[in-house]
Amino acid sequence: MSSTSQRRRPSEEDERDRAALARERRGRRSEEERRRTRATATRPQARARATRPNRRVEIRRRWVALLSVLTLIALVYLLFFSSMLGAKDVSVTGSRTVTADQIRAMAAVPLDKPLLRLSTDEIRDRVAGMPGIATVEVSRSWPNTVDITVTERTAIAFFDSGPGGDGVHLVDDGGVVFKTVPARPAGLPELKLPKVSADDPVTRAVTAVLGVIPEQLLKQVTTATAKTPASVEFTLSSGKIVRWGTAEQTDRKAKVLAALLTQEGKVYDVAAPELPTITS
Repeated sequence: MSSTSQRRRPSEEDERDRAALARERRGRRSEEERRRTRATATRPQARARATRPNRRVEIRRRWVALLSVLTLIALVYLLFFSSMLGAKDVSVTGSRTVTADQIRAMAAVPLDKPLLRLSTDEIRDRVAGMPGIATVEVSRSWPNTVDITVTERTAIAFFDSGPGGDGVHLVDDGGVVFKTVPARPAGLPELKLPKVSADDPVTRAVTAVLGVIPEQLLKQVTTATAKTPASVEFTLSSGKIVRWGTAEQTDRKAKVLAALLTQEGKVYDVAAPELPTITS
């Protein structure tokens, strides 16, 4: 018995020693190993926490992109295809002898058509083709109006086509024949030209002179004529003839003529205002 007990005791002691040694070794693990172990254990949790916000940001970005696309589609539809921003009214300003209804009819603006799809150039060209219209401006007035601003032609003279002709015609300062009237208008000079047309250089020269001479002098002019663009002359209500020449040096010619008309004569030539002449 004693010999057996003696053999077991060292074995138990050895077990205790080994356990103590293991505990001692575990206690001696370096702090670096502990940190490494903790870092390894917490890495998946940190990765999970970092992934969740990234997913939220990505989802938010996708929603923002989707809403932006939908907003753009809605805006395009509203501007180019919906009648909500379509033409519902045509405003006309500047008309006097040509009525606003006549201008609207000529403009032919398609109602309810989106404003951005309307061709303002086409509308302008249609209105500009009216005989009494000199200039046209067309613009969009949001949300539903087309604005048309016109400047009418102003008669500076007239010409009578004579027996067998088509009547009395009004002419503006650009030589444009724009209106036919039933009788000779009072207060306007008559053009005595073989041809009256905006394409005719002589017509343009005569009407240009009538357009720039002083109003007080224009009221005295009864007829105007010319053989060349540089030989414009007109007859006054007094029967006196004025040889004006071109439309240049208007102010100087007017002053010289005013002085000459105080003298007796039949023909007053101010074509060269520095060398005026009077002929009986």
